[in-house]
Amino acid sequence: MPRLVRPYKLLAEHYDELFGFTRSWGALARANLLADVFPRIDAACDLACGTGTAAVELARRGLKVYAVDLSPAMCRLARRKIRASGLPAQVIRADMRDFHLPRQVGLVTCEFDALNHVPQRKDLGSVTRAVARALHPGGHFYFDVNTELAFERIWPVTWWLEKPGVVLVMRGEYDRSAGKAFADAEWFIREGRLWRRRHEYIEQVCWTDQEIRGALRDAGFCSIRKWDAAPFFKDDPFVRPGYRTFYLARKQA
Repeated sequence: MPRLVRPYKLLAEHYDELFGFTRSWGALARANLLADVFPRIDAACDLACGTGTAAVELARRGLKVYAVDLSPAMCRLARRKIRASGLPAQVIRADMRDFHLPRQVGLVTCEFDALNHVPQRKDLGSVTRAVARALHPGGHFYFDVNTELAFERIWPVTWWLEKPGVVLVMRGEYDRSAGKAFADAEWFIREGRLWRRRHEYIEQVCWTDQEIRGALRDAGFCSIRKWDAAPFFKDDPFVRPGYRTFYLARKQA
């Protein structure tokens, strides 16, 4: 029986602390790949917004922003970050397979391999249809995914991240026949003079380029472009050439 994948809690609480180093690289890719899109839109949605970093950066561009995430912990942290910024962004707790916005927008972003977290292969079409519904005709869907090469080379490796009072140890595996990757995240959290060990389970689906393009076209997207992510993630050992791909698709007008 498959293990239940719950919305992240510990990962949410420590995400910025452990993975904040990726923020500037994501912003660099966004600025380059969406340079022609930003001047033509007034509203955007950051899907699977996490702690709200990208939503705040989009709002700083003068956009009305909707930030969507399934995890209650991520939504709480995103609201806190957005309130502190004083910028116009609204957080909505919803599943990316069936989310609804108060209005259509010109851009939906879904960054840092969030699309790989969709639970089952059949759900990809649900996501692309929900995104298409959220976009104006001619609007754009921008996202990135981990590739099979990343799952083969990175996920079976044990890696360690440490900050004062928190340690994360992860090791995973890739099931080629199922097209899925699995990882156990072992947390060590300092509580006073003691350390508490806790566990989270992470699962990702490996999408082929053919599956992605098929789901996008079936949902009414055209003009599908893609880029290798490595040039934007310099000095990141987890984003080598061929490990991560950016996509930009336009909804038919």
